[in-house]
Amino acid sequence: MYTEKVMDHFSNPRNVGTMENPNVVVKVGDPGCGDAVLIFMQIKDNVISDVKYKVYGCGAAIATTSMASTMIKGKTLEEALEVTDEKVADALGGLPEVKMHCSNLAATAIRAAVTRYLTPPEKEKCD
Repeated sequence: MYTEKVMDHFSNPRNVGTMENPNVVVKVGDPGCGDAVLIFMQIKDNVISDVKYKVYGCGAAIATTSMASTMIKGKTLEEALEVTDEKVADALGGLPEVKMHCSNLAATAIRAAVTRYLTPPEKEKCD
């Protein structure tokens, strides 16, 4: 059912954890299945110098988040925005159709984090 790469990233996830002083932190989830990703990025000179994450979900969610993290580490923000669910699944050698939503979670978290970094929310003003 799963490729060797999927099983490797599930059994040995890369870049898992948290980081001190990230430039951006974003949490995204899929209410339909309950999977969630908390992603941390350190960005310097428009390049993602480090990425960490915590993921709650099935084996495919773990594997896709791990693969996606390796795909963006050391890349520019523009390159990171090009990561799609299809590219993550392809990098893993494919996913069963029923698990494709898992790769959406990782790509969505990346896009949300880059977008938040590029357009931070306005700070509330106190009068």
